[in-house]
This record gives sequence, structure tokens and C-alpha cells, in this order.
Amino acid sequence: MTQAQLTAYLAEKVGLTKKQTKSTLDELTAVVVRQLKKEGTLKLAGLGVFRKRKTKARVGRNPSTGEQIKIPARTRLRFTPAKSLKDAVLGTR
Repeated sequence: MTQAQLTAYLAEKVGLTKKQTKSTLDELTAVVVRQLKKEGTLKLAGLGVFRKRKTKARVGRNPSTGEQIKIPARTRLRFTPAKSLKDAVLGTR
């Protein structure tokens, strides 16, 4: 589903205009970015947890040549889905 499709769906479902819905989605995205930059974590009930995670520098290998290369430390984003989301998508096991 694209952002345009999501905007159209939510506009119809909630009863807002597409412009208002797109503005709301843009603001939601901005809030997520701001919170992750500031705090490093964002919990959304029923959806999951977004976190910043730092990885350490390490030594890896080029698979084609076997040469060792240094992989620098960096910050990555991680999403952990909520149990209710997993159960809804994958079904209860």
C-alpha cells in the first residue's frame, strides 16, 4: 500500500478530506522522527516499538575475495512488533 492509497483509505474511513488526511500522516511521520532523534525509542500500543540501536565496529570479510574489511560502528533503527500485531498478522500459534 502506498502513501496515496493509505491517504485515500483513511480519508474515506474517517470522513476527512484527502488533504487533511495527508497532513495528519505527514505530522505523524514528523513526530516519529523527532521522538526517535530525541529519545531513541517510540512505543505505539498495538503496533510495536521503534528503537535506535548502536552497533559496534567489527571485522568482516569480502565474500568474493576473502579479504578482511573493517565495518565501522553505526546507529541503526529497529522495530519490534507488538504481540497483538504478530497474532493478528500471523495468527495465534
